[in-house]
Amino acid sequence: MAHTHSALKRNRQAKKRTLRNRATKASVKTALKKTMAAIEAGDAVKATAEFRIASQILDKAARARTIHPNEADRRKSRIQKKITAIAKK
Repeated sequence: MAHTHSALKRNRQAKKRTLRNRATKASVKTALKKTMAAIEAGDAVKATAEFRIASQILDKAARARTIHPNEADRRKSRIQKKITAIAKK
């Protein structure tokens, strides 16, 4: 257990940040799962709509530095490739 006032404050801040980051990561995962479900169902229109929402959530998480910006871009790119593939069929 921390003893100094500054160390106690850092512990409080870390707990708040951890909760905030967990919530953000959970919303990212949920949005990506919805998008992948639409892709697996073969519904290009729904997948595109879900991807738009997931893309916004990924960008927001990257701006907050919860996830690395390159990770957000990489995930968006991979999903966009899958959507393009099912749209061509």
